[in-house]
Amino acid sequence: MPAGAAGCLLAVAALTGCGSGNDQGGGTTTVPATPQTPATASFSGMPPSALASSAASAIASARASASAAASSASARASQFEASVDAQAAHAGAAAEQQLKKVQGRGNALAEVGMTGLPRAQTAGLTAALVTITNKTGEKASYAAQVDFLDASGKVVETRFVGAENLAPGKQEQPIAFSRQPAQTQLTPRLTKAQRY
Repeated sequence: MPAGAAGCLLAVAALTGCGSGNDQGGGTTTVPATPQTPATASFSGMPPSALASSAASAIASARASASAAASSASARASQFEASVDAQAAHAGAAAEQQLKKVQGRGNALAEVGMTGLPRAQTAGLTAALVTITNKTGEKASYAAQVDFLDASGKVVETRFVGAENLAPGKQEQPIAFSRQPAQTQLTPRLTKAQRY
């Protein structure tokens, strides 16, 4: 056999002999392909799936809506509080003006009552809930004076509350707040009540 042919046979035998030793079928053994590393030059991180992207967009939209709603609710609450404060200030000023003209305790003590509010509900401040009930047969306005007395009985503060154009049989309940420090022990007293 020529030397070239023998060399080829030896090369083929060597190649077939490189398989695993547990090839029992006697067939040919294939050499596994060398794994290829993917080209990563065009990668830009982990691309989000369409579902993840849609969810992220929905979450961002919901957060923006919630934030806008909270901001809007806060603005409405502030406007409402300012409106209530303005109405209370107006009613208080009108009540004070009316009571300056009143001699004695006024003509509406039977239509105006008062109860103290627990300090737990008023952030520690002394406050009185004034209940004004129109017991007449026509619209009427009311003015009430609440004095806050210290332990010795001395008036340390006066507040005015009122109800304007109250329909017959209707009731309003303004609150008279003392602005004295919370630790000051005060007792509210309904001093005057006038229907006008």
